[in-house]
Amino acid sequence: MYSLNGSANFPGRGFVLLRSLFRSWRRGGVRHFDFHNLRTNGASFCEAQPQPRAQEVQAENVTVAEGGQAEINCKLHQYDGSIVVIQNPSRQTLFFNGTRALKDERFQLVEFTQKQVRIVLSNARLEDEGGYFCQLYTEDTHHQIAILTVLVPPENPLVEVKEQAVEGGDIELTCIVPRSRPPATLRWYRDRRELKGVSSKQENGKVWSILNMVRFRVDRKDHSSIVTCEATHPALRGQRKQTQYVLDVQYSPTARIHPPQGVMREGDTLVLTCAVNGNPLPTEIKWSRANESLPERALIEGEVLTIPSLSMLDNGTYSCQVANKHGRSSDQYVLVVYDPGAIVEAQTSVPYAIVGGILALLVFLVICVLIVMSGKPDCTAAGHQGGDLVRCLPARNQRLAGLEPRPCRVWRRGLFVCPPAASTPSPLPLSAGSYLTHEASGLDEHGEAREAFLNGGDGHKRKEEFFI
Repeated sequence: MYSLNGSANFPGRGFVLLRSLFRSWRRGGVRHFDFHNLRTNGASFCEAQPQPRAQEVQAENVTVAEGGQAEINCKLHQYDGSIVVIQNPSRQTLFFNGTRALKDERFQLVEFTQKQVRIVLSNARLEDEGGYFCQLYTEDTHHQIAILTVLVPPENPLVEVKEQAVEGGDIELTCIVPRSRPPATLRWYRDRRELKGVSSKQENGKVWSILNMVRFRVDRKDHSSIVTCEATHPALRGQRKQTQYVLDVQYSPTARIHPPQGVMREGDTLVLTCAVNGNPLPTEIKWSRANESLPERALIEGEVLTIPSLSMLDNGTYSCQVANKHGRSSDQYVLVVYDPGAIVEAQTSVPYAIVGGILALLVFLVICVLIVMSGKPDCTAAGHQGGDLVRCLPARNQRLAGLEPRPCRVWRRGLFVCPPAASTPSPLPLSAGSYLTHEASGLDEHGEAREAFLNGGDGHKRKEEFFI
């Protein structure tokens, strides 16, 4: 029994003769063949045949993503109708001269011409990977191998948290891609900035499992912010697989009472709202009044306290308290109920006392600067009794000019006046506690005169005051 799948069972010339017979039969040129003449004259028949043209087959390597569609092409050169066989990596024949030999409907023969044989594989699997044989049977068997590579793209990464994040502590996140080939690349991003993580991988058969762990400190402001894990892979062709993780940071609560607008008068209705924040959010809000119980007509609905028909007996400090497992918080509101006819200045967001204080401070600073820059003469005194040394210091510009201190004029009750540098007018009679201006004393208009007024009599502590 002879087989066409290989020439090893045929003598070389017999195979050529049988191949020629097969071609003639396909073209319809042979209706009867005398096998007796073949046995007696086969040698001369074979020698009379012309030499066949050189035939070649070429195959191209293919890369496909798992689940995708791959095309296996076998290109033929100078094909003359010889037998073409396509085999899978397990050397199972898929197609024999255009006829299906393996019952796998995922393989479809879409083209068989004198130039190429094209097979389409749909829903490619990892087990389909390997070398596909394009075999051309002539006098010598020619074959080429098309290498099929199956890539396993990653799915959307999985993000796991090690433990519950708490304000002021660290959070540890792990990004996982359980299956990819070749290994996927994982990166962390937060606010468009990359976070440095630690990667590791493990091979499971033909695929890889990839992990990337990141750790950072969190605060209450980080609650509900987004951290993204991104996976890149050659099979994604420039696209990315992303998973966003919303941070869940637990923190202690805060409470704030929103007061009503305007002044509360007798007969009005008071509505206080306690705004609560925290994670976990406190579920219970406690209202109270300092040193007293709440009015009997007070109505509590969660975060809202309502007191209708106010009276002066309702005055007091009201507070709301909240708590969760991380801490407590409270806020207060002082209620003052006025008579309906009372005229009350409405409170402003910035008290007038604060504004006045700021203005007074600015005026004081301006006066200090003017005094420092004026450079006017001053009086110095070692005492205010007779015989004490009392001298006037020149102005700054006069001291720079080399003028020496000069004696002061002394009037009654310890009043000292610095005369001008040129001439000294007659003193005016003054009483204790009076002030002397430069016009009254007859001094020059440049304000060179200064007074040093000593308050009180001999038994009082001396106090110096300077006036322009």
